[in-house]
Amino acid sequence: MIRDLKICGISDPKTLNYILNHPHPPKFIGFITNYKKSKRYVTYDNLKNLINVDKKKTLFVSVLVSPTNELLEKIKDLNFDYYQLYDVDPVRTFEIKTKYKIKIISALTISNKEDVDKYKDYLKISNIILFDSKGYHKSESFDHNLLEQVPNEVNKMIAGNIQIDDIPNFKNKDFIIDLSGSIENNEGKKDVNKIDRLLRLFAKP
Repeated sequence: MIRDLKICGISDPKTLNYILNHPHPPKFIGFITNYKKSKRYVTYDNLKNLINVDKKKTLFVSVLVSPTNELLEKIKDLNFDYYQLYDVDPVRTFEIKTKYKIKIISALTISNKEDVDKYKDYLKISNIILFDSKGYHKSESFDHNLLEQVPNEVNKMIAGNIQIDDIPNFKNKDFIIDLSGSIENNEGKKDVNKIDRLLRLFAKP
């Protein structure tokens, strides 16, 4: 069965508060920390205030693309539980994890089997392996069947333009599901009605 849920790209206090106080909050919430091309990007000053809250049992994830040492020093004391790293090789990943004593989600962007196989390089370093599309800030898909070869014991998170109506298709998969674009309105803002519908799918009996 689906292991957990991550909602990504939260950028305003009202939406964050709604999610944290929902009867069925997600396991993870992600914040776009340094990728300015994303409409979900949050500036440092806004981010610092946004996440300075009682997280309750939800874990906060800093989404980072090739983060510099300067940025990592700047955010090291913020209220994050995980760093989600894009375009970071295994050696650099290990350095970041060791120096900042933070849990790591290594994000791999997938278009073929060779891309999937890169997970093997991160197994001993990363806490979670995220398999995502090549779209980055765009909501693009990839063939999730490519993950059939990945052993069950790998702690897998999947993204890539997953829609709320797709969730039942994953009910027998041991994945953490990561959604962002599918819970937004036509203006690209998070829609609490869609978030509510999503979270109720994950309600514990």
